Amino acid sequence: QVQLVESGGGLVQAGGSLRLSCAASRRIFSSYAMGWFRQAPGKEREFAAAISWSGESTYYADSVKGRFTISRDNAKNTVYLQMNSLKPEDTAVYYCAARDYLLPSRRVNDYGHWGQGTQVTVSS
Repeated sequence: QVQLVESGGGLVQAGGSLRLSCAASRRIFSSYAMGWFRQAPGKEREFAAAISWSGESTYYADSVKGRFTISRDNAKNTVYLQMNSLKPEDTAVYYCAARDYLLPSRRVNDYGHWGQGTQVTVSS
């Protein structure tokens, strides 16, 4: 069982930056594609960014493209989400997810392992 622990959330003003981290418990992390999803109050969980096992392929939602960057360090079993130029509409609980497959996906149901989430709040 893969265990994922997110950190780095918090309160930031619009235009600011945050860096989320997700530490995985298993050493086979390097063979998993990873994703970041987010869920705002009253809304469905939505895709934000994803990265392949090697880090060579990355996907982004249109709403975050150019502002967010996903990366991974397989030696540290950790995936990151650098979030710049934050907007109030980025406010959500952000979840890290692992997919038992080399290539990433934008679909929630393609990921079998989830973290507990970390709150990101962007004030206007």
